[in-house]
Order: sequence, then C-alpha cells, then structure tokens
Amino acid sequence: MSYTRFAIYYTPPKGALANFGAWWLGWDVRTGAEVDRQAGDRPVPEGLDAVTDTPRKYGFHGTLKPPFRLAEGTDPDGLAAAVTDLAARTARAKADGLQLQRIGSFLALVPDGPEGEIARVAAACVTELDRFRAPAGEGELARRRAAGLSPRQEEMLQAWGYPYVLEEFHFHLTLTGRLKAAERTHWQQVATTALPPLPRPFVLDAITLVGERADGRFEEVARYPLKGDRAG
Repeated sequence: MSYTRFAIYYTPPKGALANFGAWWLGWDVRTGAEVDRQAGDRPVPEGLDAVTDTPRKYGFHGTLKPPFRLAEGTDPDGLAAAVTDLAARTARAKADGLQLQRIGSFLALVPDGPEGEIARVAAACVTELDRFRAPAGEGELARRRAAGLSPRQEEMLQAWGYPYVLEEFHFHLTLTGRLKAAERTHWQQVATTALPPLPRPFVLDAITLVGERADGRFEEVARYPLKGDRAG
C-alpha cells in the first residue's frame, strides 16, 4: 500500500493496553481496521464516538516523530531501513509508569515520573530521520503558528517541521479530542473506569513506523524492538 505521510510512534505491544486503546478509539492502528465496540460484552459509554473522533484516525499511540511527507529523493524502503538501523542502536526507555491526565482540554496517558529517557528516544527519531522529511508547506506552517508559538517553538517549527519536539516534547497517548469544560470530569471518570491496570514501570521497548492511508487513517507498517545496549 502507498502512504501519503509517515510517522514514528510508540504503540503498545499486544495485550490489555493495546486492546483497550483500539477499543476506546474504535480504530486498531496495528491491524489497520475498525473495531466493532458492540461486539464484546464491555458496555460502550454514551458519546464515546464523538469525543474520540479527532484522535481515531491516528490510532492509540505516543508520537515520537510527527507525521511527515517523504522528501524528494527518498522512498519508503530507505525510510524503513533507517528506522531498522536506528532501533538497533537505541536503548529502551523507562518511566515509573503511566497515569491518566488532562492536557489542556483533552485526556491522555502520560509518564508518571521523569520522562527523560523517553525524550531521548524521541529526539533520536526526530533528528536522525529528518533527512526523510519534506519541508513543511506554508499552509501547514500557518496552521501550527495559529496556536501561538514561543520563539523557541518557532525555531523548532523551522528546523524540524513541528514546534513541540526536543526540549518542548512531552510524551502522551491521546484518548480524546478537545472536551468542553463541563465534560472533562465526566470523561476522566469514564476513562478511569474503562482503563486496564496501567504498566509499572512503563517501558518503551520499540518504535513503530506508521503510514497514512488514502482515507486519512494511520496504520502500522512495522514495529521495531529497541536493541541498543546503552542510552545516549
């Protein structure tokens, strides 16, 4: 399959957390398929489809290198080879665990405790794979700037095509789109009830190359275990 954009994600391995994420969002990034929430015996919260509409197409993930179009002179095979090499040299990352948190107006799972090791992996993905990223167009740059960027975030946007990388990076696995103020407590309670036991510690053990399909949804191309024997 051909893809319009690529990205580097963290996606959980097969298990309770990955199954929850696919069910919650209604899209399984690993298999590239919709999830029929009604098929199981788990009750589907009223309104879940609406509050997960925005993150659904991306699947359950933590972004390490944001979506990008391939640069001229590069191709998917070369990108896959570079990701394979990067994973072979990069050590796994660990945090104390994951916790549910509100980030602005949306809900996400975020690291519990320091996230420096995760930021190390993300920085390697951003910088070492950037030769495959086509420069952002003026429309995309304008959309990013509309959020109101600091001078440093503007530098990041110019250098890496996205303002929230390197020291501006904060790892999170998104669970909802923007929630109205009156909805936030309710959906935090709903998510807390629905979540499986969260991993402690949380180990980022692999990076996943994903592609954006013609329908705008992202799916896994390949998941690469991190095999490096030391950080840095």
